Amino acid sequence: MKHYSDDPLTVLERTSRTFFLPISRMPAQLKEATASAYLCMRAIDEIEDHPALPNASKSHLLSQISLTLQAFSYKHDERIDDALHSVFAAHQEVLPEVSLRLGEWTRYAPREIAPRIMGDTAAMAERMAHWARVGWYIRHRADLDAYTYSVAAAVGLLMCDIAAWFDGSQLDRNAAIHFGRGLQLTNIARNRQEDLARGADFYPPGWTDADLREYAAHWLGLAAQYAKTLPEAPFSYFIKIPLALTEATLAALAHGRSKLTRDDVLAIVNA
Repeated sequence: MKHYSDDPLTVLERTSRTFFLPISRMPAQLKEATASAYLCMRAIDEIEDHPALPNASKSHLLSQISLTLQAFSYKHDERIDDALHSVFAAHQEVLPEVSLRLGEWTRYAPREIAPRIMGDTAAMAERMAHWARVGWYIRHRADLDAYTYSVAAAVGLLMCDIAAWFDGSQLDRNAAIHFGRGLQLTNIARNRQEDLARGADFYPPGWTDADLREYAAHWLGLAAQYAKTLPEAPFSYFIKIPLALTEATLAALAHGRSKLTRDDVLAIVNA
């Protein structure tokens, strides 16, 4: 089994500039829990989006990951690494580091919240396995809503649970779903060509780029209304900074730009 030297936060910084900044500013315990959740979800997301893996392989891998996490969800030890190594064995050479280190990410979370993170990751992996099996077939808006819940809105609900565990904060769960949907829809708009190249079309029949952006803006608008009511607290930055970056990305897409520049990101984060 290959051993890696980079710590979880270093890997987080490489994989997401959107979420690294707010997570890195969180206090201890909350930082580790949120980083663990993000890295676990990113680990399986990289498998779902992998350009070289056939859909059948993705579905099988994600289902096996789900079963493994369910089997170890009440534990907090290194035996999960060996179990996941067996799951990944046939694809070791093509899977990215963030996926291969999934077992490590589960142990990075504080012991009290780790079972919830593992359980939610297991549930998401099984939902992703379904979408890989059906080839991400979107027939109408309800399918799109189901997909965005599967891979993003459910993450918002997990973050509500982490906030409640950390300091008793009661975040609005509907707003968490709105935020996750808006973020995922923006990603779909941004990654349109890459998704089509791998055979995934998330647009309902007849929808245009403008339709998709309008739908994303709808959900982001609902999330933004809630974000305005949040007090300045450690967890609020996890919502406010990514929300601002996502809104700016959606605006950039409307003007023909595929992503924000580094200067754009720094200006938003430091505003």
